[in-house]
Amino acid sequence: MHTLHPLLAAFVPIWFMTAVGYLVGRTGLLGPQAEVVLGRFVFHVAMPAALFTMIARTPLDSFANTSMLAFVAGTAVASLLGVVAARWWFGRSLADRTIAGMAAGYVNSANLGIPVALQVLGDASFIAPVLVFQVLVVTPVVLALLDAGTGRSEGDGERRGRAARLLMLPLRNPIVLASAIGALASAAGWHLPPTLGHSCELLGGAGVPTALITLGMSLHGRRPADGPAQRAEVGLTVAIKTLVQPLVALAVGSLVLHLPQHQLLAVVVCSALPTAQNVFIYAREYGLSTALARDSVMFSTLLSMGTLSLAGWLLRRG
Repeated sequence: MHTLHPLLAAFVPIWFMTAVGYLVGRTGLLGPQAEVVLGRFVFHVAMPAALFTMIARTPLDSFANTSMLAFVAGTAVASLLGVVAARWWFGRSLADRTIAGMAAGYVNSANLGIPVALQVLGDASFIAPVLVFQVLVVTPVVLALLDAGTGRSEGDGERRGRAARLLMLPLRNPIVLASAIGALASAAGWHLPPTLGHSCELLGGAGVPTALITLGMSLHGRRPADGPAQRAEVGLTVAIKTLVQPLVALAVGSLVLHLPQHQLLAVVVCSALPTAQNVFIYAREYGLSTALARDSVMFSTLLSMGTLSLAGWLLRRG
């Protein structure tokens, strides 16, 4: 019971803001284009501001953490399984396979990871390298694949310009560009003037609630996965995310790296976090079907409170 109530407190804001978004979509309060406009605001404005602020203040040497190898292993295995299943079992395109892999292995470390870490671990320090890894390593790969899979990287259709365009991805994608600038600022020890820094914080702070409201709006008028194949894809993706990813991290952390208990607990808890709403935002921004991303975020969030509680209880007893 000591674990359940703090976790519930961490999850309630997510459910509440998603419910608000659903009501906004159901009532048509913001008009028919609200979901598109809000999604673009998150992707092009709020999320870049939040990522720049977070990374600029995070020492990059925090990434050099042995326990991160276990988290990376869990992420890699889960993402690869998501991609393989999407390709061989469900016949998805490159772009849709990329979203499936992200839904299976990209954790909600930003708005949920911090409160969960504070409540379960008593310390959120491990979240920083997780954020750095996801933003500076995973996200550029994901966006490059989405560019390639949707044809954005080819521009006017000339294949010979594709490689050059992918190399220019940081200059074309606001999320990658903001992350790169934040990493440069962190490495150089640069700091924004207090007034400008506070402005970036305010702008970035709008990203998470707006993304959740957009996610809630997407639920109105759209059924959950329909048909055996779609339901099987969502179920498999959520199972990989909530079970396989933390189990792989546990196996690598305990059997290979022999991590001490507190580090092992941090790795497993962070790996058991649900799918991030970024997956939905990316799918919507690139004009892909958002059904898998939307349902994976919703169901993994609902289930992860149980898996997080179980992981915390078992590892503490161990």
